[in-house]
Amino acid sequence: MVRGKLFAASLALLAFAVAAQASTFYVAVDGSNTNPGTAVAPFRTIQHAADLAQPGDVIVVRAGVYRERVSPPRGGMSDTRRIVYEAAPGAKVVITGAEEVKHWVRVTGNVWKIALPNAFFGAFNPYKDVIHGDWFNPMGRTHHTGQVYLDGAWLAEAASLEQVMKSTEGDALWFGQVDDTHTTIWAQFRNIDPNQHRVEINVRQTVFFPQKTGISYITVRGFILEDAATQWAPPTALQTGIIGPHWSRGWIIENNVIRNAASSCVSLGKYGDQWDNTSANSAKGYVETIRRALADGWSKQNIGWHIVRNNTIDHCGQTGIVGSLGAAFSTITGNTIHDIHTQRSFGGAEIAGIKFHGAVDTLIAGNNIYRTPRGLWLDWMAQGTRVSRNLFHENDEDVFVEVNHGPFLFSNNLLLSSVSLRDNSQGGAYIQNLFAGTISRLPYDNRQTPYLQPHSTSVAGYHDNPAGDDRFYNNIFVKRSDLSVYNKVPLPMTMDGNVYLDGARPSRFDTHAVVLPGFDPGLQLLARPRGLYLQMRYDKQWTAAQPHKIVTSALLAKTAISSLPYEQPNGAPVRIDTDYFGRSRSAANPVPGPFAQPGQGNVDLKVW
Repeated sequence: MVRGKLFAASLALLAFAVAAQASTFYVAVDGSNTNPGTAVAPFRTIQHAADLAQPGDVIVVRAGVYRERVSPPRGGMSDTRRIVYEAAPGAKVVITGAEEVKHWVRVTGNVWKIALPNAFFGAFNPYKDVIHGDWFNPMGRTHHTGQVYLDGAWLAEAASLEQVMKSTEGDALWFGQVDDTHTTIWAQFRNIDPNQHRVEINVRQTVFFPQKTGISYITVRGFILEDAATQWAPPTALQTGIIGPHWSRGWIIENNVIRNAASSCVSLGKYGDQWDNTSANSAKGYVETIRRALADGWSKQNIGWHIVRNNTIDHCGQTGIVGSLGAAFSTITGNTIHDIHTQRSFGGAEIAGIKFHGAVDTLIAGNNIYRTPRGLWLDWMAQGTRVSRNLFHENDEDVFVEVNHGPFLFSNNLLLSSVSLRDNSQGGAYIQNLFAGTISRLPYDNRQTPYLQPHSTSVAGYHDNPAGDDRFYNNIFVKRSDLSVYNKVPLPMTMDGNVYLDGARPSRFDTHAVVLPGFDPGLQLLARPRGLYLQMRYDKQWTAAQPHKIVTSALLAKTAISSLPYEQPNGAPVRIDTDYFGRSRSAANPVPGPFAQPGQGNVDLKVW
């Protein structure tokens, strides 16, 4: 009897070992889906490999352009048994949502047109798909998710055919019409023959995005992912991107170039349901969305924990990275995010380099964010959120924190745009940052917004937004920065160790401020062949004028509304004892600002 049990156990172990053996599938543009997917006989499409891949498998894609949508039917089992999609070493691999089109016919001058049968697009036609949704502002005209690309650069959609025919200045334009049988596109190709260039149009809504939710533990690395007809992504509806995990857990998106989306490039956000875009643009509508999401599995066990790192993300019509609820417990590091919402033909309340709702215990660190309307927008339930060592510049506005109750923490950031911070929250801590732009404090906000149980998605309560309860320690404020906007907030503020230069003004709460109105630090961010360099002038008197403290959880205390301490996701205390570069700070008297050892006088620091 014992022998029989041992034999059965051995068979079970053998079966598990066989099942756990990982396979590597290869994909190449000259392959065939009738091949076995080996290195010598690769598949033709990534989707075919995805259909076969099991937890632990790796899909290696060789150089070429793959015109397909990849929809993984399954994910991995755990962080150690993922399904990995990766470009072959050194290979340029493009996965695109666009198709190249030829046979353009000149209409007149620089205007050409092409008529395509609607069957060309299949079930989804981006030139019939109108951008819409909660908090979207069409600005008096119609917009479509389709785009036209000339040699990889997008043209701008015109409001009318007449505009395409007449306009000769500004961005080159296109316009489309769809009837019962054909899709006709008119486009301006100024002083070129489009048939001698690469002209592409959208045919797919996404590029790497599962049809189903709950497809977890997938890695996507080393690709160029581009040209998707993504729909507007409000926090109350399905949020699609060129790439996204579609309401799951544990994706790693790394070392990719992700570009050219009608709306969002990377989505870590919400699933869709019958209540999409029915919130009437209201706080009540989003509260109901949160309640439904909790019922549908929004929890620490099921959702989030994504890693988005070392990607270049650009030319996204709405957001570089968007995430309503689904970005909780995630890590966003080392990304370059730039040129977001550049055409500005529509508007709305969801436009930013990064826009997160519910960024619970989310780390946003070491990113370079520039040329966006708003670099980072943390909206609702930023709790346990850490924003550290980011470079913000050339944005209309660097950071907006909206109706959060904290705790959330900004440390060692460079906020170099003309507007550094717009504050409509409580419970924020700003430690060792450099503020070069204005700071505004919005008035009382009566919306009842949630705060959560610690390190959880469970709602603990709701509260309005009275203003105050922020902490500012050891920051440098320059010129336009004026913290007197906090002088009349109803909740107490804590400020200490800050330095105000070249006209920057302290708040009445900052009783030990170092104020040097005549000291111009000469801030300049310079682009050089080897990176971005920050030039500025330091003076030892900033530190010598008064002692500074290393900022810790004990010093920050608890937030007023959520009544929670500033701590790490695992409950360990916070200690801001390293700088923008990760170097150790002096425990006895740390230098104000993001740099622990800047030196004396003029300094020239490589910051990216």
